[in-house]
Amino acid sequence: MNNTEAHIEETIEGHEGFIKTPKQLIVTVILAFIVPIVVIIMLTHLVAASMQSGAGSDAQKPESIAARIKPVADFKLVDANAPKVYKTGQQVFESTCTACHTAGVAGAPKIGDKAAWKPFIDKGYEDMVKNALHGIGAMPPKGGNPSLSDFEVERAVVYMANKAGAGFDEPKEPAPAGDKADADTEKQAAAPAAAAAATPAAEAKPAEAKPAEQTAAAKPAEAEKAAEPAADKSGASADGATETAAVNPAGEKLYKSVCFACHAAGVAGAPKFGNKEDWAKFIATGIDAMVANAIKGVGAMPPRGGSQASDEEMRAAVEYMVSAAK
Repeated sequence: MNNTEAHIEETIEGHEGFIKTPKQLIVTVILAFIVPIVVIIMLTHLVAASMQSGAGSDAQKPESIAARIKPVADFKLVDANAPKVYKTGQQVFESTCTACHTAGVAGAPKIGDKAAWKPFIDKGYEDMVKNALHGIGAMPPKGGNPSLSDFEVERAVVYMANKAGAGFDEPKEPAPAGDKADADTEKQAAAPAAAAAATPAAEAKPAEAKPAEQTAAAKPAEAEKAAEPAADKSGASADGATETAAVNPAGEKLYKSVCFACHAAGVAGAPKFGNKEDWAKFIATGIDAMVANAIKGVGAMPPRGGSQASDEEMRAAVEYMVSAAK
């Protein structure tokens, strides 16, 4: 073999591929399909994982986002002439009764506790409604929410009693106020006509005319007499308006929604609303100290009364309760 043939053989051996057997060819073909698919799947998972911000929570759900961007103030237009829409028993329970009847505060029977409710249910529906309307034990009248109607209180009693095994029927909704007012108006309009028809025309006597001088002399005296009570009334109303304006309405709102649960009946030593003796020692410490205690909590009262009220709202509530005790 000459040098040229030896060089050609060496060149062929140097360019020989790594696939030398059929088995190696099959493995190579399979890997050529599998490897790209695995890479694509891994990239897909990587992209999906990078898009899941806040994984493990509901922070990115549409409902959660809508709740975060919801306006702080909420209102709706109501027709003043529209018929009154009464709250259901469940709504009254959730807005008023739950403060005591959910945890059994001050001996209140827990919602759904059949053993605790049995003595009250055995006394009958009428007795339970009477106690709910007028108060019993530590529970104030209407659960401390005077804005509730008697019908709404009855609905709440039925709701809680039936949750504990009673079978009371839902109370009937009262007739609209407009129907009653129309009936009263018709009666009032018919009364003068009936009286006029019953009185004979001959019995009607003309009023005696007063002398001009007597009438003229009486006018200044009557004017002075009418002016005095009018002045007193206007002065009193001005003072009342000033006193009312000094109290922030937010305080009354917070009291009726949160504070009333304890302060309406003096639960756990809380000073009763409007009781001067109960509030005297607290008022003596000053309004700032009272507000600080209300915010931080004192005794059995939790911080902010267990609510999420702001410092300004807490101050308004304290001022509202203090003004009622003066």
